[in-house]
Amino acid sequence: MRRRCFVGESAYNARMTSERIRDLLRAEPFQKFILHLADGRHIPVVHREFMAVGPSGRTATVHQPDDSLNMVDLRLVTDLEMMRDKPENR
Repeated sequence: MRRRCFVGESAYNARMTSERIRDLLRAEPFQKFILHLADGRHIPVVHREFMAVGPSGRTATVHQPDDSLNMVDLRLVTDLEMMRDKPENR
């Protein structure tokens, strides 16, 4: 089950988005999430150490487990989606 978390009244407010993302990165326990972008892409953030928000709060980098890298303009983030781990098959 996935839960959506809209980033604010103005989806293009980079400051609000960067603050919300920083809150998610500091949360205990960390919960994986997906950045949804205005161009239709979605970028998973699977670990807090795999993402860094720039000092201005306008951009972020997201590393993936396969060593690929995404540079994100946070003004393009339209939605933050919380991911839940799949239950183990028993």
